Amino acid sequence: MKPSDLDLLNSVSEPAIHPDGSRAVVSVQRPDFSADAYVGQLWNVSLAGGEPQRISRGFNDAAPRFSPDGTVLAFLRSDPGGRPQLFAMPAGGGEPLQLTDRRLGVSWFRFSPDSARIVFSSRDPEHGRYGTVDGVPPGSEDPRLITTFNYRMNGAGYSRDKRVQAFVLTLPDLTDEPFIKPAGRAAAADGAPGTSGRTGLPEVLQLTDCDADALNPVFTADGTHVLFSAALHAEADTDLVTDVYAIPAGGGAGPRRLSNLGTGTRLSVSDPVQSLDGKWLFYLGQDLAETGRDFVARNTALYAAPVLDPASPVRLTDPSTVDLAGGGIVPDGADAALVLNLSRGSSELLRVNARGAVSTLVSGPRVVTGAAAADSGTVVVTFTDPSTAGDVAALDPAAPGNLRKLTDFSAALRSRTTVRPPQEETHLSADGYPVHGWVVLPEGEGPHPVLLNIHGGPFSQYGWGLFDEAQVYAAAGYAVVMCNPRGSSGYGQEHGRAIKEAMGTLDLQDVLGFLEGVLASHPELNAGRLGVMGGSYGGYLTAWTIAQDHRFTAAIVERGFLDPLSFIGSSDIGWFFSEAYTGADPERVLAQSPFAQVDKVKTPALVIHSEEDLRCPVEQAQRYYTALKLRNVPTGLLLFPGENHELSRTGTPWHRRQRFEHILAWWARWLPTAANSTEESTADDGEPATAGV
Repeated sequence: MKPSDLDLLNSVSEPAIHPDGSRAVVSVQRPDFSADAYVGQLWNVSLAGGEPQRISRGFNDAAPRFSPDGTVLAFLRSDPGGRPQLFAMPAGGGEPLQLTDRRLGVSWFRFSPDSARIVFSSRDPEHGRYGTVDGVPPGSEDPRLITTFNYRMNGAGYSRDKRVQAFVLTLPDLTDEPFIKPAGRAAAADGAPGTSGRTGLPEVLQLTDCDADALNPVFTADGTHVLFSAALHAEADTDLVTDVYAIPAGGGAGPRRLSNLGTGTRLSVSDPVQSLDGKWLFYLGQDLAETGRDFVARNTALYAAPVLDPASPVRLTDPSTVDLAGGGIVPDGADAALVLNLSRGSSELLRVNARGAVSTLVSGPRVVTGAAAADSGTVVVTFTDPSTAGDVAALDPAAPGNLRKLTDFSAALRSRTTVRPPQEETHLSADGYPVHGWVVLPEGEGPHPVLLNIHGGPFSQYGWGLFDEAQVYAAAGYAVVMCNPRGSSGYGQEHGRAIKEAMGTLDLQDVLGFLEGVLASHPELNAGRLGVMGGSYGGYLTAWTIAQDHRFTAAIVERGFLDPLSFIGSSDIGWFFSEAYTGADPERVLAQSPFAQVDKVKTPALVIHSEEDLRCPVEQAQRYYTALKLRNVPTGLLLFPGENHELSRTGTPWHRRQRFEHILAWWARWLPTAANSTEESTADDGEPATAGV
């Protein structure tokens, strides 16, 4: 795969299944270089087989959902440069009708059980901000007085002046005559009673007015209330606790809390939903211990509480071994739910009932990204695996665990380029701990230079899904080594919490142990030509590695967490993250800080960052780059304007392509291959013809 092939990566949304189980609808999106944006439409997938059919033609259509009665298909549509708005169309096809015109767009929606209403979430800007006053651009707005820890979020910017609120609208009759905007004399007379302000859009009722984000609102099973999660308690600014709330669907009363009701457990909860029989309240939760801030490697569990007694929740899954952080909750049957479990690089689909019975519906070398269930019992999933960036499959009721693939949205990618398969391996760390991971080998006999890739998080994982990074580097002639060291998710809480207040210890030992095991078992790899790279926490561990170990020819440090001390106060999560992972003792913090040991670095290192990164602020990169320059370490600082922490995943298509091109140019200079070289590099040892950048 080459950087120019990014536009062939078709990702697939969570599926919407028709209530009769006959078909599913998904959004298929891809990076588009011509528009320098993400484009996508809705596709109909018949469960009886046959080619999927495109059923919408918007610029970016996403998040499809059928109404419970199966008559309406709703979705979010974005125009070029615009915000996503809610649209609806007859389920059998027809012209979509716009339902909202929110200034900051719509981010989420769900139907009522009777299919008559839709609850949705949208950021609601304060008056005077974000264009709410004509002629007042952002640079001329009033100053912000900050008095809280929480006031910004990566990708969203300032958050307290545009909280996510819940709204309800009544779905109009999609067969009615379309609205005609008044023109001419009719427009001049539009101030007459009954005509003023007509837009053709349904009236919207704002349900919440919270000084917190009201997330993932859904109707209760009887349609009388809306459930959502939020942090509305008095200590919300100093802990990470969130709760489930219920509010009348017609308004008129405030929210009522339904979780963390005196049980002694302090949870961060999300994704509330009632069972289809209306007897159980399901939600996901992380136990944050007594402080309400102990989030490090806390696996997400499924909880259920009787609707009539929400103060008596029961934890249905074991967080020591099961982590449901991979997705939300899909009600299935009268009293059960479908959830996604992260496990050893895969994402499994589990079915859990209110009594705690757990069954695995989908497992194996794939990452399930979404699921939907029909009244008939039919279950459809979307997934990625080593050969697809996203496809749709149905569970085979005759053979539990088997998938019947219904689409092939990555066929064009495979026709243009060779997708290299990952080889699963396990190698021992220095203390004998087994470290699990993968190797992606390039074509040819070798000897191949090696790139050790380190994932972010740290509580995250490399997995079985098609990974554009590994494919691009392998196509350029590099063997790509990836593993999930201690600190990663998917291997139990003990594995994840092993580096709490001990970063750069067991995790460094594990990635180097895995690398050494791969080199020992693959004679076609060149142990003398090694590169190391990673982003976010991976940037941290890369910078830490080259301060401790000088075997690497060159490195790339991307969007790194590089100085725990300055991270506090500059990062959107810095006020709690640094202390949780590195501790509060100044000497111990410095002993885990790459910036504190930058004087030990001899390895040429390219530093990559985004200017609007609020998770790992750009000062982390600027100071690290400057420190390398002052010490005459060959380096460069690659800064992307207009991008945030998610550049490599959701940045604009051209920036993602340019990022790959700069990365390959760096490796061509220091670790050239037959498929990736420059005139400034030698073909044998990778030493550059000139020093510095």
